[in-house]
Amino acid sequence: MNRAILKLWVILFFTIAGIFIIDQNIKMLFVEGFRYYTQCIDLILVYNRGVAFSMFAFLDEWLKYIQIVLVGGILIYIISLKKLCFAFPGGLLLGGAISNVYDRFIHGGVVDMVYWHCGFNFAVFNFADVMINLAVIWLLALNLRPKWCKS
Repeated sequence: MNRAILKLWVILFFTIAGIFIIDQNIKMLFVEGFRYYTQCIDLILVYNRGVAFSMFAFLDEWLKYIQIVLVGGILIYIISLKKLCFAFPGGLLLGGAISNVYDRFIHGGVVDMVYWHCGFNFAVFNFADVMINLAVIWLLALNLRPKWCKS
């Protein structure tokens, strides 16, 4: 294994592990009872049985297995690119996705806790969701602007 591929794996692994650990620790606070309410944002506990905005909840148990396949596909895609610039955003996406899939096995649904309701009601989400969205934007930018990624 050459040095660049090893570096990609190390960055990917530690980013995945870091996001997973941070997200699971935040979620554990809410599972154990933490709540906080304000005029615009409530920190509450919600178990989302679907994906964004509870879509595909009808897939029930199948959803977590479909997501495992998707996570595997994303991992293969990131590794097959062999470009170091995809390692960190790929790790953000995979760490968040793995943490949310883990919730489905442990809690029966994804643990969500941030509820925005200032001016309009927004979906309840979690730290992993934020990392996934950030990663998607970052990966899209890298794909649309190849000159930003030289390796």
